[in-house]
Formats: sequence, C-alpha cells, structure tokens
Amino acid sequence: MRGHLHRILGVDLTALPGISAVTAHILYSEIGADLDRFRTEKHFTSWLGLCPDNRVSGGKPLETRTRKVSSRAAYALRMAAYAAGRSHSAIGDFFRRKRAHLGAPKAITATAHKLARIIYHLLTTRQPYDETRFAHHQQQDRSRRETRLRRQAQAQALGFMLVPCQDTSATT
Repeated sequence: MRGHLHRILGVDLTALPGISAVTAHILYSEIGADLDRFRTEKHFTSWLGLCPDNRVSGGKPLETRTRKVSSRAAYALRMAAYAAGRSHSAIGDFFRRKRAHLGAPKAITATAHKLARIIYHLLTTRQPYDETRFAHHQQQDRSRRETRLRRQAQAQALGFMLVPCQDTSATT
C-alpha cells in the first residue's frame, strides 16, 4: 500500500513520524493529492480546524480556541500526533515539550498542526521528508536546557557544578 500511495502522491508520507500507511490513505482519501485549492498552508490548517479561531470584538479577543470541525483528516492527524509523541524524532520532542507546557490535548492539536504544515509542504513541493532539517532546532533546545540547568545549579548557592558525562555507548 505504501508503494501505491508514494506513486499517487509523489512523496512518501509514511516517512513522517506517527504517519502509518492507513493514516496516509485516510489523508489521501480526504484531502487528495492536489492541494491547489488551498493558497497557503494557513488556509489548509484552518480548513482542517487545527489552528486557533480568534474571535475579536472591539479589539478584544473573546475566544481563542480551535473550531469544531468533523474532519476525518484532522482526526487522523491528531492520532498521528499522539503516536509521534512516543517516537524519538524532532516531532516527538516537539510534542513532549508542548505537553509539559500546555497539557496533552493542546499538545496533540499543536503537533497535528505541525504535521499538517509539513504534509502541505511535502505535497506541494514533492520533496521527500528530511529529518535532518530539525537537527539545528534540537541542538538549540539542548543548549538552552543545558544553560538553564547550569544557571539553576549555580543560583541555589548549594555549591553544585554540572559536569558533562562521558558517552558510554561509544566505548561498548
């Protein structure tokens, strides 16, 4: 089934973390291979109901939640986002960061939104998914966490000092 989807869509959507062949088939049946009816990825994610619907009156935001949309594609992307949260990928790291910060339901929607934007890019440019594009962001996140831990260790005035450990997996 993967081969047929790759032939029809022009890209392998199952290369994305969390997207199985069944999920890719659901996305193809709901969205199709041609996304020309959506001018931008913002229009696409709005159609799926994965972005905030900001209701403003008099310059004040009244409500900022996602619209209720009965879309099988959005549901499949939410399931894929939850599955990607258990993977050791950049999207999995994104899900875990958002879950710690916002909670699980909002993290699932945010990760599904990210997956939808990636899928839009893949289907419009016909380029294969490349995980190494996220390596820079992972390195930035790791250095931020390390800096925060060093500051916390020094700020407590307990005399702790962080020392990087030796990588034991390289010696075995």
